[in-house]
Amino acid sequence: MIPLRSLLILPFALLASSCTMHLPAPEAARQRVETTRPAAVETVPVHLLADNLHTALVFELEWLEESGYVKPAGIGDSKYVAMSWGDEVAYVQKRWLSPLQVFRALCTSSPSVMECIPIDWKVEEVCLHQRVYVAGVPRDAGAPLAAFLNACAVKGEDGKPLTIGPSSWGEGRLIRCPDDYSYYFPRICNVWTVQALQSCGFSINTSTALSADGLVRQATSEENGFVKIWDPEAAR
Repeated sequence: MIPLRSLLILPFALLASSCTMHLPAPEAARQRVETTRPAAVETVPVHLLADNLHTALVFELEWLEESGYVKPAGIGDSKYVAMSWGDEVAYVQKRWLSPLQVFRALCTSSPSVMECIPIDWKVEEVCLHQRVYVAGVPRDAGAPLAAFLNACAVKGEDGKPLTIGPSSWGEGRLIRCPDDYSYYFPRICNVWTVQALQSCGFSINTSTALSADGLVRQATSEENGFVKIWDPEAAR
């Protein structure tokens, strides 16, 4: 089986600056949120999850809903939701992708899904196999974030996101994404993470955040302020 990392390295230099990597975003999500606020402004935590290749985000569900996010049926009223995005086959399939499937995912326009998983415990104890980082954002930064997340979902007749099956872990759901949210290199999972963070005010350059480590380096800069609270390697 061909490791995904090996296939990413070769085209990286040629495609990293491509404007086609960005996912469509509503105007409300494109508006930059001012991140320098008085200390008295109420903040909420945003958690960043990262392994060697993949990143995800964890948000307070109540904050998202207050900001206008429409959650899929079956999520309930948990404290947090872990969310990520990527190739549909990679999320649905319970085994490693074959070389042909990896090629199709990276080199052709593939259907994508957004994963939404409820969490009711400490994030670093539930997601203990990934590095966990946290930063605070102003509570009013949630509206453009919610607009971006809502735009990532195909809606059913009831106005809720359409789901195609259970999440890859936990008790969550996989949400169908619109056709113009297709997955291919360089439009990979970390691009979604960058745009979600950008929408709520973080300053991250997409072209240098295609790798998980590149994204983390920017997130943990003084400007963005993410702090590591869990590292599985350090715990061994």
